[in-house]
Amino acid sequence: MVLSRATRLSILIGSLYGSMSLAQSLSGSGALARALASNDLQAVRAAVAAGRAALGDRAGVPEVADTYQLVPKDRTLLTAEEARSGFAPLSDRLEKERWWKVGADPARLTAPLRVPASVMSGCVAAYRAKLDGSACSLDRAKEVAEFLMWAQQQAGSGGFPFPAARGTSKARAMEVATRFIEKAAEAGKLDQIVRNGWLFDDLGDGGLQFDNAECGAAMYELYEVTQDPRDLDSARKASDWALARPLCPNWNYNSFSVYLLAKAYAVTGEAKYLEAALRKARLGMIPGQLIDGPRAGRWLDPHNARPAYHYIMMRALAKLVAVMPKEHPDRAEVLRALKLGLLTRNAEIISRGVMNKDKSLEALLLVNRTLKQDPAFLRETRSQEALHALGVLVSEESRRGKAPLSPGEWGLFLEFIVGK
Repeated sequence: MVLSRATRLSILIGSLYGSMSLAQSLSGSGALARALASNDLQAVRAAVAAGRAALGDRAGVPEVADTYQLVPKDRTLLTAEEARSGFAPLSDRLEKERWWKVGADPARLTAPLRVPASVMSGCVAAYRAKLDGSACSLDRAKEVAEFLMWAQQQAGSGGFPFPAARGTSKARAMEVATRFIEKAAEAGKLDQIVRNGWLFDDLGDGGLQFDNAECGAAMYELYEVTQDPRDLDSARKASDWALARPLCPNWNYNSFSVYLLAKAYAVTGEAKYLEAALRKARLGMIPGQLIDGPRAGRWLDPHNARPAYHYIMMRALAKLVAVMPKEHPDRAEVLRALKLGLLTRNAEIISRGVMNKDKSLEALLLVNRTLKQDPAFLRETRSQEALHALGVLVSEESRRGKAPLSPGEWGLFLEFIVGK
């Protein structure tokens, strides 16, 4: 039997990472990998059904138990006046922490490109909202963009890469990358995945979709403000890279490309991006969601059942709903998955507390903006209530002098407050 390239890559990844229990993640399922490589929706569903049977009553249970932050009672959202001055303290801190400089040695970096991408996104939001110091915020966003475009060019693949650093940080993303790079080196594959100190190919694992999407989406946001063709060219290269990526058995990885491709369609109007976003969602995201049982709406495997990944996928589905024509025959399927996912986790935020702040707030801001003309949907999914609860929590943390969110989400939240 002749194995496809995608199947050979999935086998290689298995050898690089070692065996993984199906109870931990469906990314160890060879049947799912083969079904995704073949773009066979029925085979994907069959592999998922087998995975659910293997998980039994653990389906939808996160690999790490959820922890909840109680929302302070009788507290309020930031006022518009508080929000207008709310980005300046972060801006001062970013100036001190700035490491995103053209020419930096990627082997010495301690954080991935998603970090400066968040800075750029937050600065663009601060500029759009005309927050205090917004002119400086735009200058900082442009500075970050120069660094990201330099890294993209150095990697030479079109996508945004990951620093090929080993052992420079205890951050989970950096430790995972270190293990991957070391295993690839042992297998004699290092020259196939690293160029100029940047990890540019993940051998089908799918993990590079995370940083590529965060950077690409931030570049589109900057382009919408600057109209600089260099920003658009960079974002389009990242989108084309994402479009060509094979689907992988980790649903949230695929969702990053869904989000970026939906954003690409929103900015460029090119149908290829919408078609790719929808295909990746229908094959590489939605089938993993539980549609019945006590945890309906969650993703069935323990890794993607975690709340951060759940809301990352909510963000992707919300963005896809936002750009799909209302008459599109597949929009109802995407909207159903979004609704089911919001129902299960939003209710927990309201009744038990906040189990994730950054991505849940970003997703809920997008949901409430996208579906504001559908108040019945927002009421049924309790999306306004959940957003309010999150907003109260981060508002109170900010008033106590804490940085409650990453720069991108903080900028979006302040923009939301001043726009109310």
